[in-house]
Amino acid sequence: MADSLTSFDSNQSAASGFHPGREAEARDFVALLKPRVMSLVIFTAFVGIIAAPGAMNPVLAFAALLMIAVGAGASGALNMWYDADIDAVMDRTAKRPIPAGKVSPGDALGFGLTLSVASVVLLGLMVNVTSAALLALTIFFYAVIYTMWLKRRTPQNIVIGGAAGAFPPMIGWAAVTDSVTLESMVLFGIIFLWTPPHFWSLSLFLSKDYEKVGVPMLPVVAGVKETRRQILLYSLLVVPCGVAPYFMGFAGPVFGAVSAALGAWFLVLAYRVWRGREKAERKLFAFSILYLFVVFATLAAERIVEGLVA
Repeated sequence: MADSLTSFDSNQSAASGFHPGREAEARDFVALLKPRVMSLVIFTAFVGIIAAPGAMNPVLAFAALLMIAVGAGASGALNMWYDADIDAVMDRTAKRPIPAGKVSPGDALGFGLTLSVASVVLLGLMVNVTSAALLALTIFFYAVIYTMWLKRRTPQNIVIGGAAGAFPPMIGWAAVTDSVTLESMVLFGIIFLWTPPHFWSLSLFLSKDYEKVGVPMLPVVAGVKETRRQILLYSLLVVPCGVAPYFMGFAGPVFGAVSAALGAWFLVLAYRVWRGREKAERKLFAFSILYLFVVFATLAAERIVEGLVA
């Protein structure tokens, strides 16, 4: 196993054009953590903590968020280590630290593994075993199930692999309750069902990038028409799931109204993508980010206001 990792690491070094004489800087390692993705993870995990029943010591809550963020960053580093060969070819990823020659593949691997172990162990010791187990599952799912297994083998990579990005609110909820409940699973479901239309709309205008490296994204394998149909189908699923917290009683009427209104517009944009309207996929991609942020922010805001009024 060690020999195979060494061989793979050598191949990655050659593919990335890494220059051994250059010393990596702190910002290069920060870039390995995928800060934009990490910010979404922190936000949705925070909402999970706020939405969960019961109270949590603020110091422990901060520690939980920090460890969840570190675990997410570790996943990103492992993803960049494994994907350095195709990242070097794709225009969108060519400037990442490894293909740009700023961090060696070996350093990236060691960095990712160290942060993975540290984040899980510390979360388990400081908070609870349930949240730590979910964090470990998240890292494994993203680094192994998605990156190493699904991404280069099936057009369903985003669908199944999307589970990794959906775990953070569940981890936050478990940090407070030490359990996995139906409510936390609904928060998981919102992100899980949101991921395919979000990423497939992106892949529609980046399909050439994926095609030249052999990644079987849906537009490359099934074509544009089928991708647009799948985007509409998943949009029809994510919208009712987005309103579900209101009907289940752990979100209020403001959340219900906001999520319903945003969901209606999500469907309008998905319909336009399905019909092949000009630049519709770019508009859906941009709006999908806003949709997820506002839905989760509204849930958190309601809970905070309730706490202040009570």
